[in-house]
Amino acid sequence: MPSSPDLKTVLSGLPLPVLIIDEAYRISHANPAAIEMFGGNALGLNAVTLLRQAPVLAAIDGAIRDNREAEARFLYAGLSGEVAYRFRARPIEDGSGQKCGAVLSFEDHSRVEESENIRRDFVANISHELRTPLTGLTGFIETLRTTARDDPAARDRFLEIMEAEARRMGRLVSDLMSLSRVEADERVRPRDLVDVCAVLRSVVATLEGKLAEADVSVETAGIDKSHQVLGDRDQLIQLFLNLIENAIKYGSAGRVIHLSVVAVARDHTLRCPAVRIDVRDEGPGIDPLHLPRLTERFYRIDDHRSREMGGTGLGLAIVKHIVNRHRGRLKINSKQGVGTTFSVIIPAG
Repeated sequence: MPSSPDLKTVLSGLPLPVLIIDEAYRISHANPAAIEMFGGNALGLNAVTLLRQAPVLAAIDGAIRDNREAEARFLYAGLSGEVAYRFRARPIEDGSGQKCGAVLSFEDHSRVEESENIRRDFVANISHELRTPLTGLTGFIETLRTTARDDPAARDRFLEIMEAEARRMGRLVSDLMSLSRVEADERVRPRDLVDVCAVLRSVVATLEGKLAEADVSVETAGIDKSHQVLGDRDQLIQLFLNLIENAIKYGSAGRVIHLSVVAVARDHTLRCPAVRIDVRDEGPGIDPLHLPRLTERFYRIDDHRSREMGGTGLGLAIVKHIVNRHRGRLKINSKQGVGTTFSVIIPAG
């Protein structure tokens, strides 16, 4: 009959950090993941001294004193910041069936909590984004049915506003669907060779009407060449449409959008040859305070102005996810009174 596996061997095969304590709360065993987390000197320490947090200690008491499995939330301050763990304490028995301590495990729960926070913020934001135009539409409809029933001028004015709000909600739904598709594909790297310069030429041609209407011109450098990347052509078109439309909206009439493409022999961050695309406007610039948050969903520097211009607050979030899918990086540099440059760096194909 084969012998029982060694406890140390079993523990070393577990991916989660695991500690074993005796009835006096002394740590008798720790697997490699736990030693990496708490350090080699955790062995022999009292679990109360090591863990300290009240909900965790209450869970350990439940396992040792009440002989029941218990769990709690454990916050660990690591090098990369605070991490939330799902902590479990389970009583264990010796060969004769007598209680002899507990096994403590730590499951990284930070991604689950982060996803829940994102979901909660998303629901709150989308509710806010839809509530305002829907409230306005309801009010206008009520007015048109009552006091403005026989007022042609008021009716035309209200219908114009209602049309604008309906279009904005349509853009919001469209952007939400685009963001959902991009996020769903984000882990799958594109495999098609795409000429970035051809994409940019197509985008500039598509936006000719908007450029003329806004009295903005485009000055290009390098887009008449050919630079290949592994990419999704449709998503790259969407990426540069969003960036150039942003430059049209927040630049100034009579100014120029500078669009350039250069090959990078080796990007230090990506550690490979790359293609860099810069979209620079001559607008008022952005306060450095806002730069770290620009790609967050629904984040706007000037909420009222953005709504008036038809912005949904999702354009740069879409850009960020498309860049991530292409294993590239996005840089934003801005100088107030001079303008803003969005740089997209994508590995060369």
